[in-house]
Amino acid sequence: MSLRLGQEFPNYQVKTTVGDQKIHQWLGDQWGILFSHPADYTPVCTTELARAAKLAPEFAKRNTKLIGLSCDTVELHREWIEDIHAYADITDQCSKQFPFPIIDDSDRAIATKLGMIDPVETDNEGIPLTARSVFYIGPDKKVKALLLYPATSGRNFDEILRLLDSLQLSQKYPIATPVDWKPGDDVMVPTNVSDETIKEKLPNPVKVKQDLPSGKGYIRTTTLK
Repeated sequence: MSLRLGQEFPNYQVKTTVGDQKIHQWLGDQWGILFSHPADYTPVCTTELARAAKLAPEFAKRNTKLIGLSCDTVELHREWIEDIHAYADITDQCSKQFPFPIIDDSDRAIATKLGMIDPVETDNEGIPLTARSVFYIGPDKKVKALLLYPATSGRNFDEILRLLDSLQLSQKYPIATPVDWKPGDDVMVPTNVSDETIKEKLPNPVKVKQDLPSGKGYIRTTTLK
């Protein structure tokens, strides 16, 4: 069962580094990002989890919880966390304290159901590992965005954070974010947004690009500052 945008994320019962959890209850009324990695004690995964740990305060500012997942056991996750802390240069923290839980999917049940298995990458026994999947889950428990990377390509967590900013902004205002958008940049107003909605929902006037060869005024921008 591969998930699609707008579908409800299943309320799985999961075993994690901080105890058993039900996904929806763990999420509460916050945003959530579930991201999988191929395996503990591997180089790229260590860099990713270290980066996520250092960015945890930024996600918290955005009312967003993180939760990791791989096909390793809770016991292995807990041991590996010490290396992650050391790599991220946050060794002053207790090795048992980590800013987000990591799911034990050693039976590959969740990874298989959600289509997160990388058919190319396998463990020492030849069993496929999880790919680098990212699920953005809204407070309504529905999937807002999906990312999928192969095991050989580490993710850019600045981009994961940027996409979260875009998703949250477009939930608040009737806007879309253009190519290479960064927080604070101008945003775009989709063509299906009426003038009445613009006046009601947007804080600033809308600019329309008039000099296109087509003469169509579909490129509309505004600032939310």
